[in-house]
Amino acid sequence: MRVPGEIAMTRRRRRRRSVVVGLLVCATAAGWYAGSASRGAGQVDAQSSKQSTANTRDVQRTVENSPSSMRRFAVSIRKPEGPPRVITGLTDLHGNPVTAACSTCHSTRKPNSTNRTAQDLNEFHGNLKISHGAISCLSCHNGEDYDALKLADGRRLEFTEVMTLCAQCHGPQMKAYEHGAHGGMTGHWDLSRGPQVKNNCVDCHNPHAPQFPKMQPTFKPKDRFLEPPRTAH
Repeated sequence: MRVPGEIAMTRRRRRRRSVVVGLLVCATAAGWYAGSASRGAGQVDAQSSKQSTANTRDVQRTVENSPSSMRRFAVSIRKPEGPPRVITGLTDLHGNPVTAACSTCHSTRKPNSTNRTAQDLNEFHGNLKISHGAISCLSCHNGEDYDALKLADGRRLEFTEVMTLCAQCHGPQMKAYEHGAHGGMTGHWDLSRGPQVKNNCVDCHNPHAPQFPKMQPTFKPKDRFLEPPRTAH
């Protein structure tokens, strides 16, 4: 027969076992639920990733097949080779014409902002035709570096970028040029078929006398289909 002390100790042991078993069951259940949730989230993420990839491929196919995404060739603008060279009238030993850079002479001369016409150039450029409004030579040429041009705000500009200089005063013409109504070009209007090369301002206009000469229209050409048939022989 057990004594009361042993009975109490046995009851306490049983209660401890029940608590331990309960904790183990709870931990096991929590781990299972966590693993299930993680596996479920992983499956959802994988499905979402696959769906996202599929959607991206569909969008790429749509863009590639759409007319607006057809390959467009480049539009380029012709540019001068660089600073102009002055023909001196001399020839070298091989008979080639001798040319000089603008700075060859102008680097030793003080810039004169009053020069506006060919008559003002009493030592050189006397045969130059100048008809460009009331501007002076130094309105466009750089008095500090005659191998470059000058913008209206005084900034230096390379000769290859001469169109930037022209656009300062000839804004309407530049806007028409940008839309293709002025200037002319070679190549393709449809850039999906080939590239386009646009003319530069100085390809058509003389910078010192840019206005084209006035022309009088002539009579229309004879068209044998518009003339009455001749019956008399």
